[in-house]
Amino acid sequence: MYAGVIDELIESFERLPGIGHKSAERIAFYVLENMTEQDAERMASSIVTAKKSIRLCECCQNLTDESPCRICSSSKRDRSVICVVEGPEDVSAIENTHEFSGLYHVLHGALSPMDGIGPDDIKINELLLRLADGKTEEVILATNPTVNGTATAVYISKLLAPFDVKVTRIAHGIPIGSDIEYADKITIVKALESRQVMN
Repeated sequence: MYAGVIDELIESFERLPGIGHKSAERIAFYVLENMTEQDAERMASSIVTAKKSIRLCECCQNLTDESPCRICSSSKRDRSVICVVEGPEDVSAIENTHEFSGLYHVLHGALSPMDGIGPDDIKINELLLRLADGKTEEVILATNPTVNGTATAVYISKLLAPFDVKVTRIAHGIPIGSDIEYADKITIVKALESRQVMN
């Protein structure tokens, strides 16, 4: 229908999560009609640079350009508390509340047997290794309140039973079935404040 390079551009945008064909078309034509060549080159360059320079933090497994990341290396963070989240976007959502001063651990997913995602496919072992030094007093399980997120929290809480740590789960101030990254600041703050010990 369109020139081959336009079709290829549309297909590239369609690969992004949540972008259907119509949205991909709108983005592609915005790039072609409204962006200068310099802006397009800058955007393409920033994507390539990020892909080349971003890696996982050796401590928390979050995306970073330096390891350990800024949060893990900060002397102002409470090192006795680790908040476990599914993805880097969840760290950003919690950080935006300015109410949590502990450390994080990013799992990069949740257990999902239907999709073939098991314990070895997410960063659970790395969490257990972090607890070996005995400095952690509390682990907050802040996985999403979905079926997979809840199953992941329950699984991790059982693995943490032998450790001398308090295991809590964020309260369900966040609506069931939604993701942390889309919650407003007040909801996230209340969920953190109302976390409960997991039995």
